[in-house]
Amino acid sequence: MRTGLSEFFHYNLWANLTLIDFLSDLTDEQLDVTIDGVYGTLRETLVHMLASEEGYAKHCGYTAEERPTPWLKGMADFPGFDNLKQRSTYSGHALIYGAENADIRKGLMLDDGTYPAQVIIVLLQAMNHTIDHRSQISTMLTQQGIQPPSLDAWSYNDAIYLSDSDADTD
Repeated sequence: MRTGLSEFFHYNLWANLTLIDFLSDLTDEQLDVTIDGVYGTLRETLVHMLASEEGYAKHCGYTAEERPTPWLKGMADFPGFDNLKQRSTYSGHALIYGAENADIRKGLMLDDGTYPAQVIIVLLQAMNHTIDHRSQISTMLTQQGIQPPSLDAWSYNDAIYLSDSDADTD
C-alpha cells in the first residue's frame, strides 16, 4: 500500500483523468460556458490547469517517458481530450515521482530564475492549483444544471481501494 506525500498525487492523477473523461462527453456549447469569478470557460480552465501542472512537473526530475510536445501552455488551439489525458498522465506521474524521489528541500529558481522555492513548495502549489480549478469547473457544471463527477477522497477510495481485492477494511 502506498502512503505519504505521493498518495496525494495518485489521487490528483485519478481526479484529473476522471474529470477529463467526464468533460469529453459535453457539447462545445457546454464547454464554452464561463461564470464570473473563475479562470475562463470550462475548456480554458481545464487547459490552464493541465498546462500549469506540466510546468510544475518539469521541476520533479521525471524522465521515465517522453514528455508530450509542444508544451500545452504554448498551444493556441484546444488539443483534444485524448491529448489532455496523455499529458495529464505524464505530468501526474512526474509529480508522483517528485513526491516519492525528489529531494523536497532542494532549492529551485523558478520564473526564469527570479523566484526561489523548494521542491516541496512546487508540489504543494501543484496540488492546491488543481484542486482550486477542479472546484471552479464543478461550479460551472452545476450552474448549467450538470451534476459534476464526484472527485472527493471518498470517491477516490471507492474507485481505487474498494475495487481492489487487497483493500484494508480496518
